[in-house]
Amino acid sequence: MREVDLFQAVTKTLREGPTSRRQMLRMIPAGVGAMLLSGSRAPAAEEHQPRAVATPRIPPTPSPKPSHRRHGPPDQQHRPRLSRPVFTLREYRRAVPGPAFPGDAVALTIDDGPHPLWTPKILRLLHRHHVPATFCMIGNQVLGHEAIARDVVRDGHQVANHTWSHPTHLARKPGTKVSKEIERAQDKIYSTTGHAPALFRSPGGDWSSTVLGAAATAGMVPLDWSDDPRDWSRPGTEAIRRRLLAARPGQILLCHDGGGDRSQTYAALKTVVPALKARGYRFIALDGRK
Repeated sequence: MREVDLFQAVTKTLREGPTSRRQMLRMIPAGVGAMLLSGSRAPAAEEHQPRAVATPRIPPTPSPKPSHRRHGPPDQQHRPRLSRPVFTLREYRRAVPGPAFPGDAVALTIDDGPHPLWTPKILRLLHRHHVPATFCMIGNQVLGHEAIARDVVRDGHQVANHTWSHPTHLARKPGTKVSKEIERAQDKIYSTTGHAPALFRSPGGDWSSTVLGAAATAGMVPLDWSDDPRDWSRPGTEAIRRRLLAARPGQILLCHDGGGDRSQTYAALKTVVPALKARGYRFIALDGRK
């Protein structure tokens, strides 16, 4: 019996009066009757019954592994460990392969900033004479002076890592202390300026195999200097000026924009920068890139 005929027969019987369970079961096959009495419906022969399709299991996307290098961008790799820092442009070029520097080149490096007073003054002076420099920044000096640190990079100068707190006698510190000083400063400089220093200068030029190794592990070239006017000791503007004017091509010059009153340094640079340029010297900035 077709489902439609069966349904009509049952409906007619129900309209004619009370029907016992036994009467209804005699009219229809047992299996179908049981479904009708339980409120279920027998599927029509013509009705298409879709096959159950298992939903494919999509494995969860693994979380990225945390980087073990906290400082700098992913492309900054460890460098070969040098046995000593670089003191001159010639030594620098041996450590960082690239085009030869001009024969009349000197590099001006400025340590211990950024400073809220002296760094902006020196930046304006350098801008006026179109002179690039490398600013060796202390991490805890960048802290609180972030806008000035960004100004240094915005003006086209390079930045170097000069530790987090400028500890004296860094060469005597244990390796963990040295690495922490370097990495913490690197994190702060990079997060503030977007530039990961590729140069490291130890406070006071204090070097050891531990310090050199930590710099190499951090992907930085150890940078020293070859002309030091000792401006940090405030020997007088004339003494600073005289020492800087004695610079020779190929030298790396040292000055300071932080660590105290730098009025003597600023006054000396106001005459030294144009004088060296008039002599035909070309100022270059060191960036440490290969």
